[in-house]
Amino acid sequence: MMQHAKGYYLFLQGPHGPFFWQLAKIIQSAGAKIEKIGFNQGDAFYWREATSYTPYTGDLDHWSDFVERKLKEGVSDLVLYGDERAHHSQAIELAKKLKIRIHYFEEGYLRPYWVTYERQGVNGHSPLVKTSIAQMRRALKSLDPEHPEAPARWGELRSHIFHGAVYHWQVLVRNGRYPKYKSHRDRSVGQEFIFHLRKLLRLPFTAIRTVLERRAIFRSGRSYHLVLMQLEHDASIKLHSDYNSIQTFVDEVIDAYLEGAPKHHLLVFKAHPLDDFSTQMDRHIRKRARDLGLDGMIRYVHGGRLARLLDYANSAVTINSTAAQQALWRGIPVKSLGRSVYNKPELVSAQNLADFFGDPQKPDLEAYHDYRRYLLATSQILGGFYSAKSRIRLLRGVVDMMLADKDSYKILASMGEAKAQQRKKA
Repeated sequence: MMQHAKGYYLFLQGPHGPFFWQLAKIIQSAGAKIEKIGFNQGDAFYWREATSYTPYTGDLDHWSDFVERKLKEGVSDLVLYGDERAHHSQAIELAKKLKIRIHYFEEGYLRPYWVTYERQGVNGHSPLVKTSIAQMRRALKSLDPEHPEAPARWGELRSHIFHGAVYHWQVLVRNGRYPKYKSHRDRSVGQEFIFHLRKLLRLPFTAIRTVLERRAIFRSGRSYHLVLMQLEHDASIKLHSDYNSIQTFVDEVIDAYLEGAPKHHLLVFKAHPLDDFSTQMDRHIRKRARDLGLDGMIRYVHGGRLARLLDYANSAVTINSTAAQQALWRGIPVKSLGRSVYNKPELVSAQNLADFFGDPQKPDLEAYHDYRRYLLATSQILGGFYSAKSRIRLLRGVVDMMLADKDSYKILASMGEAKAQQRKKA
Protein backbone atom coordinates (compact mmCIF):
# COMPACT_ATOMS: atom_id res chain seq x y z
CA MET A 1 0.00 0.00 0.00
CA MET A 2 1.75 3.12 -1.24
CA GLN A 3 1.71 6.20 1.00
CA HIS A 4 2.28 9.90 0.39
CA ALA A 5 3.99 11.13 3.56
CA LYS A 6 4.39 14.68 2.31
CA GLY A 7 1.58 17.10 1.56
CA TYR A 8 -0.33 20.04 2.95
CA TYR A 9 -3.26 19.01 5.15
CA LEU A 10 -5.88 21.64 5.87
CA PHE A 11 -8.21 20.81 8.78
CA LEU A 12 -11.65 22.36 9.21
CA GLN A 13 -14.04 21.63 12.08
CA GLY A 14 -13.71 18.26 13.76
CA PRO A 15 -15.53 16.42 16.53
CA HIS A 16 -15.50 18.11 19.94
CA GLY A 17 -12.24 17.40 21.74
CA PRO A 18 -8.56 16.98 20.86
CA PHE A 19 -8.82 14.25 18.20
CA PHE A 20 -8.09 16.44 15.15
CA TRP A 21 -5.09 18.02 16.90
CA GLN A 22 -3.62 14.63 17.82
CA LEU A 23 -4.27 13.34 14.30
CA ALA A 24 -2.60 16.38 12.72
CA LYS A 25 0.54 16.03 14.83
CA ILE A 26 1.05 12.43 13.71
CA ILE A 27 0.52 13.40 10.06
CA GLN A 28 3.00 16.25 10.54
CA SER A 29 5.56 13.78 11.92
CA ALA A 30 5.22 11.84 8.65
CA GLY A 31 6.53 14.88 6.79
CA ALA A 32 3.37 16.80 5.94
CA LYS A 33 2.48 20.43 6.58
CA ILE A 34 -0.62 20.98 8.73
CA GLU A 35 -2.97 23.90 9.22
CA LYS A 36 -6.31 24.41 10.93
CA ILE A 37 -9.01 26.96 10.07
CA GLY A 38 -11.11 27.67 13.15
CA PHE A 39 -14.48 29.40 13.33
CA ASN A 40 -14.76 30.02 17.06
CA GLN A 41 -12.88 29.83 20.35
CA GLY A 42 -13.89 26.20 20.84
CA ASP A 43 -11.97 25.31 17.67
CA ALA A 44 -8.98 27.35 18.87
CA PHE A 45 -9.01 25.82 22.37
CA TYR A 46 -8.60 22.28 21.09
CA TRP A 47 -5.87 23.15 18.57
CA ARG A 48 -2.73 23.47 20.68
CA GLU A 49 -0.51 25.47 18.33
CA ALA A 50 -0.97 29.11 17.31
CA THR A 51 1.46 28.99 14.37
CA SER A 52 -0.61 26.45 12.43
CA TYR A 53 -3.99 27.91 13.37
CA THR A 54 -5.85 30.40 11.15
CA PRO A 55 -9.00 32.03 12.57
CA TYR A 56 -11.87 32.75 10.21
CA THR A 57 -13.64 35.81 11.58
CA GLY A 58 -15.87 36.60 8.61
CA ASP A 59 -19.41 35.51 7.83
CA LEU A 60 -20.68 32.72 5.58
CA ASP A 61 -21.13 35.08 2.63
CA HIS A 62 -17.38 35.70 2.43
CA TRP A 63 -16.25 32.18 3.35
CA SER A 64 -16.10 30.78 -0.18
CA ASP A 65 -13.58 33.40 -1.37
CA PHE A 66 -11.50 32.97 1.79
CA VAL A 67 -11.26 29.20 1.64
CA GLU A 68 -10.64 29.18 -2.12
CA ARG A 69 -7.59 31.39 -1.63
CA LYS A 70 -6.38 29.10 1.14
CA LEU A 71 -6.90 25.93 -0.92
CA LYS A 72 -4.92 27.45 -3.80
CA GLU A 73 -1.89 27.94 -1.54
CA GLY A 74 -0.82 24.36 -2.21
CA VAL A 75 -3.26 22.37 -0.10
CA SER A 76 -3.17 18.70 -1.07
CA ASP A 77 -5.64 17.29 1.47
CA LEU A 78 -8.77 18.64 3.17
CA VAL A 79 -9.82 17.02 6.48
CA LEU A 80 -13.23 17.57 8.07
CA TYR A 81 -15.98 16.09 10.22
CA GLY A 82 -19.23 15.52 8.34
CA ASP A 83 -20.01 16.90 4.90
CA GLU A 84 -23.20 18.89 5.40
CA ARG A 85 -22.29 22.01 7.40
CA ALA A 86 -22.52 25.10 5.20
CA HIS A 87 -18.82 25.98 5.55
CA HIS A 88 -17.82 22.38 4.88
CA SER A 89 -20.06 21.88 1.86
CA GLN A 90 -18.66 25.01 0.17
CA ALA A 91 -15.08 23.95 0.90
CA ILE A 92 -15.80 20.45 -0.42
CA GLU A 93 -17.19 21.79 -3.68
CA LEU A 94 -14.09 23.95 -4.22
CA ALA A 95 -11.70 21.17 -3.21
CA LYS A 96 -13.25 18.81 -5.74
CA LYS A 97 -12.78 21.38 -8.52
CA LEU A 98 -9.14 21.81 -7.51
CA LYS A 99 -8.56 17.99 -7.40
CA ILE A 100 -7.75 18.13 -3.67
CA ARG A 101 -8.06 14.88 -1.74
CA ILE A 102 -10.84 15.02 0.87
CA HIS A 103 -10.91 13.05 4.12
CA TYR A 104 -14.34 12.76 5.77
CA PHE A 105 -14.80 11.68 9.37
CA GLU A 106 -18.16 10.84 10.89
CA GLU A 107 -19.62 8.88 13.80
CA GLY A 108 -19.43 5.16 13.09
CA TYR A 109 -22.03 3.41 10.98
CA LEU A 110 -21.36 0.49 13.32
CA ARG A 111 -21.56 2.44 16.58
CA PRO A 112 -20.50 2.65 19.29
CA TYR A 113 -17.09 1.01 18.80
CA TRP A 114 -16.13 2.25 15.35
CA VAL A 115 -15.64 5.58 13.57
CA THR A 116 -16.41 6.27 9.91
CA TYR A 117 -13.62 7.39 7.58
CA GLU A 118 -14.35 7.91 3.86
CA ARG A 119 -13.05 9.93 0.91
CA GLN A 120 -16.17 10.37 -1.22
CA GLY A 121 -18.74 11.53 1.34
CA VAL A 122 -20.56 10.17 4.37
CA ASN A 123 -24.09 9.09 5.32
CA GLY A 124 -26.39 9.69 2.33
CA HIS A 125 -23.39 10.76 0.22
CA SER A 126 -21.38 7.61 0.96
CA PRO A 127 -20.64 5.20 -1.90
CA LEU A 128 -22.21 2.55 0.35
CA VAL A 129 -25.65 3.90 -0.56
CA LYS A 130 -25.27 2.83 -4.20
CA THR A 131 -23.34 -0.38 -3.53
CA SER A 132 -25.50 -3.50 -3.60
CA ILE A 133 -25.03 -6.54 -1.38
CA ALA A 134 -24.06 -8.51 -4.51
CA GLN A 135 -21.28 -6.01 -5.30
CA MET A 136 -20.07 -6.18 -1.71
CA ARG A 137 -19.94 -9.97 -1.85
CA ARG A 138 -17.84 -9.90 -5.01
CA ALA A 139 -15.35 -7.54 -3.36
CA LEU A 140 -15.19 -9.66 -0.21
CA LYS A 141 -13.96 -12.74 -2.06
CA SER A 142 -10.41 -11.47 -1.60
CA LEU A 143 -10.71 -11.47 2.22
CA ASP A 144 -10.62 -14.12 4.89
CA PRO A 145 -14.05 -14.56 6.56
CA GLU A 146 -13.28 -12.85 9.86
CA HIS A 147 -15.55 -10.78 12.11
CA PRO A 148 -13.61 -8.30 14.27
CA GLU A 149 -15.03 -8.21 17.77
CA ALA A 150 -16.08 -5.03 19.54
CA PRO A 151 -13.73 -3.92 22.34
CA ALA A 152 -14.57 -3.38 25.99
CA ARG A 153 -16.59 -0.22 26.74
CA TRP A 154 -14.74 2.95 25.83
CA GLY A 155 -16.71 5.24 28.15
CA GLU A 156 -17.41 7.51 25.16
CA LEU A 157 -20.73 9.03 26.24
CA ARG A 158 -19.49 10.91 29.30
CA SER A 159 -16.39 12.06 27.40
CA HIS A 160 -18.55 13.20 24.49
CA ILE A 161 -20.82 15.24 26.77
CA PHE A 162 -17.82 16.67 28.65
CA HIS A 163 -15.99 17.85 25.52
CA GLY A 164 -19.23 19.27 24.14
CA ALA A 165 -19.75 21.30 27.31
CA VAL A 166 -16.13 22.57 27.29
CA TYR A 167 -16.34 23.49 23.61
CA HIS A 168 -19.56 25.48 23.97
CA TRP A 169 -18.37 27.17 27.17
CA GLN A 170 -15.33 28.44 25.25
CA VAL A 171 -17.60 29.80 22.53
CA LEU A 172 -20.05 31.29 25.01
CA VAL A 173 -17.50 33.03 27.26
CA ARG A 174 -14.36 33.66 25.19
CA ASN A 175 -15.58 34.16 21.62
CA GLY A 176 -14.88 37.91 21.25
CA ARG A 177 -12.39 37.22 18.46
CA TYR A 178 -15.18 35.81 16.30
CA PRO A 179 -18.02 38.39 16.31
CA LYS A 180 -19.72 36.98 13.18
CA TYR A 181 -19.70 33.33 14.23
CA LYS A 182 -23.01 31.48 13.94
CA SER A 183 -23.54 27.84 14.86
CA HIS A 184 -24.42 25.45 12.04
CA ARG A 185 -27.38 24.40 14.19
CA ASP A 186 -30.66 26.26 14.63
CA ARG A 187 -30.11 27.22 18.26
CA SER A 188 -27.64 29.62 19.83
CA VAL A 189 -24.29 28.73 21.39
CA GLY A 190 -25.67 29.70 24.79
CA GLN A 191 -28.49 27.23 24.36
CA GLU A 192 -26.03 24.54 23.25
CA PHE A 193 -23.93 25.08 26.36
CA ILE A 194 -26.96 25.02 28.67
CA PHE A 195 -28.25 21.83 27.07
CA HIS A 196 -24.87 20.08 27.42
CA LEU A 197 -24.51 21.25 31.03
CA ARG A 198 -28.04 20.21 31.87
CA LYS A 199 -27.37 16.80 30.35
CA LEU A 200 -24.32 16.36 32.59
CA LEU A 201 -26.19 17.46 35.72
CA ARG A 202 -29.16 15.23 34.96
CA LEU A 203 -27.15 12.06 34.43
CA PRO A 204 -27.70 10.63 37.97
CA PHE A 205 -31.44 11.37 37.88
CA THR A 206 -31.80 10.09 34.32
CA ALA A 207 -30.05 6.86 35.34
CA ILE A 208 -32.55 6.23 38.15
CA ARG A 209 -35.51 6.98 35.93
CA THR A 210 -34.14 4.74 33.20
CA VAL A 211 -33.79 1.81 35.58
CA LEU A 212 -37.44 2.18 36.62
CA GLU A 213 -38.66 2.53 33.02
CA ARG A 214 -36.76 -0.50 31.78
CA ARG A 215 -37.81 -2.59 34.77
CA ALA A 216 -41.47 -1.83 34.06
CA ILE A 217 -41.07 -2.92 30.43
CA PHE A 218 -39.26 -6.17 31.21
CA ARG A 219 -41.54 -7.12 34.11
CA SER A 220 -44.69 -6.54 32.07
CA GLY A 221 -44.04 -9.77 30.16
CA ARG A 222 -45.38 -8.11 27.01
CA SER A 223 -43.87 -8.19 23.55
CA TYR A 224 -42.73 -4.76 22.37
CA HIS A 225 -41.63 -2.81 19.32
CA LEU A 226 -38.63 -0.53 19.81
CA VAL A 227 -38.42 2.93 18.22
CA LEU A 228 -34.87 4.28 17.89
CA MET A 229 -35.04 8.04 18.33
CA GLN A 230 -32.61 10.52 16.76
CA LEU A 231 -31.59 14.11 17.38
CA GLU A 232 -33.79 16.59 15.55
CA HIS A 233 -30.86 18.74 14.45
CA ASP A 234 -28.97 15.77 13.00
CA ALA A 235 -28.05 16.27 9.34
CA SER A 236 -29.02 12.66 8.62
CA ILE A 237 -32.63 13.66 9.32
CA LYS A 238 -32.58 17.10 7.73
CA LEU A 239 -30.88 16.02 4.51
CA HIS A 240 -31.45 12.28 4.27
CA SER A 241 -35.11 11.94 5.19
CA ASP A 242 -38.42 13.59 4.37
CA TYR A 243 -39.18 14.55 7.99
CA ASN A 244 -39.10 18.16 9.10
CA SER A 245 -39.41 17.30 12.80
CA ILE A 246 -39.09 14.37 15.18
CA GLN A 247 -42.67 14.91 16.32
CA THR A 248 -43.94 14.18 12.81
CA PHE A 249 -42.05 10.88 12.89
CA VAL A 250 -43.31 10.04 16.39
CA ASP A 251 -46.95 10.69 15.48
CA GLU A 252 -46.66 8.60 12.30
CA VAL A 253 -45.22 5.69 14.28
CA ILE A 254 -47.93 5.86 16.96
CA ASP A 255 -50.71 5.98 14.34
CA ALA A 256 -49.26 2.93 12.53
CA TYR A 257 -48.88 1.08 15.85
CA LEU A 258 -52.56 1.68 16.64
CA GLU A 259 -53.55 0.42 13.21
CA GLY A 260 -51.35 -2.63 12.85
CA ALA A 261 -49.79 -3.91 16.09
CA PRO A 262 -51.41 -6.64 18.21
CA LYS A 263 -53.33 -5.01 21.06
CA HIS A 264 -51.17 -6.62 23.76
CA HIS A 265 -47.87 -5.34 22.32
CA LEU A 266 -46.04 -2.35 23.81
CA LEU A 267 -44.54 0.50 21.80
CA VAL A 268 -41.25 1.63 23.36
CA PHE A 269 -39.44 4.82 22.31
CA LYS A 270 -35.71 4.80 23.15
CA ALA A 271 -34.14 8.27 23.45
CA HIS A 272 -30.90 9.07 21.66
CA PRO A 273 -27.96 8.88 24.11
CA LEU A 274 -27.24 12.59 23.56
CA ASP A 275 -30.84 13.75 23.81
CA ASP A 276 -30.81 17.04 25.73
CA PHE A 277 -34.56 17.20 26.42
CA SER A 278 -34.91 20.30 24.22
CA THR A 279 -37.72 18.84 22.09
CA GLN A 280 -39.54 17.39 25.13
CA MET A 281 -40.56 14.36 23.12
CA ASP A 282 -41.01 12.36 26.31
CA ARG A 283 -43.82 14.71 27.37
CA HIS A 284 -45.41 14.62 23.92
CA ILE A 285 -45.35 10.80 23.81
CA ARG A 286 -46.79 10.42 27.29
CA LYS A 287 -49.54 12.94 26.54
CA ARG A 288 -50.50 11.11 23.36
CA ALA A 289 -50.58 7.83 25.27
CA ARG A 290 -52.91 9.32 27.90
CA ASP A 291 -55.14 10.91 25.26
CA LEU A 292 -55.45 7.55 23.50
CA GLY A 293 -56.15 5.67 26.72
CA LEU A 294 -52.89 3.73 26.29
CA ASP A 295 -50.97 4.95 29.32
CA GLY A 296 -48.45 2.20 30.09
CA MET A 297 -48.68 0.69 26.60
CA ILE A 298 -46.69 3.45 24.90
CA ARG A 299 -43.48 4.06 26.84
CA TYR A 300 -40.39 6.26 26.67
CA VAL A 301 -36.94 5.18 27.88
CA HIS A 302 -34.50 8.00 28.56
CA GLY A 303 -31.18 6.20 28.62
CA GLY A 304 -29.32 3.01 29.41
CA ARG A 305 -27.59 0.60 27.11
CA LEU A 306 -29.47 -0.32 23.98
CA ALA A 307 -28.33 -3.94 23.83
CA ARG A 308 -30.69 -5.45 26.41
CA LEU A 309 -33.71 -3.61 25.03
CA LEU A 310 -32.89 -5.03 21.60
CA ASP A 311 -32.38 -8.54 22.97
CA TYR A 312 -36.12 -8.84 23.68
CA ALA A 313 -37.61 -6.56 21.00
CA ASN A 314 -39.99 -7.83 18.32
CA SER A 315 -38.86 -5.19 15.86
CA ALA A 316 -37.06 -1.88 15.52
CA VAL A 317 -38.27 1.28 13.77
CA THR A 318 -36.13 4.31 12.93
CA ILE A 319 -35.64 7.10 10.45
CA ASN A 320 -32.03 6.22 9.59
CA SER A 321 -30.26 5.71 12.93
CA THR A 322 -27.03 3.73 12.82
CA ALA A 323 -28.28 1.97 15.97
CA ALA A 324 -30.56 -0.05 13.69
CA GLN A 325 -27.49 -2.08 12.73
CA GLN A 326 -27.39 -3.49 16.24
CA ALA A 327 -30.90 -4.79 15.58
CA LEU A 328 -29.88 -6.24 12.21
CA TRP A 329 -26.93 -7.99 13.85
CA ARG A 330 -29.43 -9.78 16.12
CA GLY A 331 -31.73 -10.69 13.22
CA ILE A 332 -34.45 -8.32 14.45
CA PRO A 333 -36.80 -6.94 11.77
CA VAL A 334 -36.01 -3.29 10.95
CA LYS A 335 -38.14 -0.63 9.31
CA SER A 336 -36.17 2.43 8.14
CA LEU A 337 -38.17 5.50 7.12
CA GLY A 338 -35.26 7.55 5.80
CA ARG A 339 -32.26 7.11 3.53
CA SER A 340 -29.34 5.26 5.12
CA VAL A 341 -26.25 3.25 4.23
CA TYR A 342 -27.96 0.02 5.36
CA ASN A 343 -31.20 0.58 3.45
CA LYS A 344 -30.84 -2.52 1.31
CA PRO A 345 -33.76 -4.78 0.29
CA GLU A 346 -32.07 -7.78 1.92
CA LEU A 347 -31.81 -5.94 5.26
CA VAL A 348 -34.77 -3.63 5.93
CA SER A 349 -38.46 -4.32 5.48
CA ALA A 350 -40.33 -2.97 2.46
CA GLN A 351 -43.69 -3.30 4.26
CA ASN A 352 -45.75 -0.25 5.10
CA LEU A 353 -45.41 0.65 8.76
CA ALA A 354 -48.79 -0.67 9.96
CA ASP A 355 -48.23 -4.06 8.26
CA PHE A 356 -44.71 -4.13 9.70
CA PHE A 357 -46.06 -3.81 13.24
CA GLY A 358 -48.53 -6.61 12.54
CA ASP A 359 -46.07 -9.14 11.06
CA PRO A 360 -42.53 -7.73 10.67
CA GLN A 361 -40.32 -9.33 8.04
CA LYS A 362 -36.91 -10.46 9.28
CA PRO A 363 -33.64 -9.46 7.58
CA ASP A 364 -31.45 -11.85 5.64
CA LEU A 365 -28.80 -12.53 8.29
CA GLU A 366 -26.25 -13.89 5.84
CA ALA A 367 -26.60 -10.73 3.76
CA TYR A 368 -26.16 -8.56 6.85
CA HIS A 369 -23.02 -10.42 7.92
CA ASP A 370 -21.54 -9.82 4.46
CA TYR A 371 -22.60 -6.18 4.57
CA ARG A 372 -20.98 -5.76 7.99
CA ARG A 373 -17.77 -7.42 6.82
CA TYR A 374 -17.65 -5.02 3.88
CA LEU A 375 -18.00 -1.99 6.16
CA LEU A 376 -15.29 -3.26 8.50
CA ALA A 377 -13.00 -3.83 5.52
CA THR A 378 -13.54 -0.31 4.18
CA SER A 379 -15.03 2.61 6.11
CA GLN A 380 -15.18 1.51 9.77
CA ILE A 381 -12.16 2.09 12.02
CA LEU A 382 -12.01 0.67 15.54
CA GLY A 383 -11.94 3.44 18.17
CA GLY A 384 -13.69 6.70 18.96
CA PHE A 385 -13.28 10.47 19.01
CA TYR A 386 -13.86 11.34 22.64
CA SER A 387 -12.28 9.22 25.37
CA ALA A 388 -8.47 9.05 25.53
CA LYS A 389 -8.34 5.26 25.17
CA SER A 390 -10.59 5.18 22.12
CA ARG A 391 -8.73 8.07 20.42
CA ILE A 392 -5.44 6.19 20.74
CA ARG A 393 -6.97 3.10 19.15
CA LEU A 394 -8.46 5.16 16.34
CA LEU A 395 -5.24 7.02 15.58
CA ARG A 396 -3.34 3.75 15.23
CA GLY A 397 -5.78 2.57 12.61
CA VAL A 398 -6.64 5.62 10.57
CA VAL A 399 -3.38 7.50 9.91
CA ASP A 400 -1.97 4.90 7.50
CA MET A 401 -5.33 4.88 5.70
CA MET A 402 -5.19 8.65 5.27
CA LEU A 403 -1.64 8.53 3.93
CA ALA A 404 -2.42 5.75 1.45
CA ASP A 405 -2.68 6.67 -2.24
CA LYS A 406 -5.98 4.79 -2.65
CA ASP A 407 -9.05 4.77 -0.45
CA SER A 408 -10.20 1.58 1.24
CA TYR A 409 -12.86 0.81 -1.37
CA LYS A 410 -10.33 0.93 -4.21
CA ILE A 411 -7.80 -1.09 -2.21
CA LEU A 412 -10.36 -3.83 -1.57
CA ALA A 413 -11.38 -3.83 -5.24
CA SER A 414 -7.75 -4.07 -6.38
CA MET A 415 -7.18 -6.98 -3.98
CA GLY A 416 -10.13 -8.75 -5.56
CA GLU A 417 -8.80 -8.12 -9.06
CA ALA A 418 -5.35 -9.40 -8.08
CA LYS A 419 -6.84 -12.57 -6.60
CA ALA A 420 -8.93 -13.13 -9.73
CA GLN A 421 -5.80 -12.82 -11.89
CA GLN A 422 -4.02 -15.36 -9.71
CA ARG A 423 -6.90 -17.81 -10.15
CA LYS A 424 -6.76 -17.36 -13.93
CA LYS A 425 -3.00 -18.06 -14.02
CA ALA A 426 -3.45 -21.12 -11.83
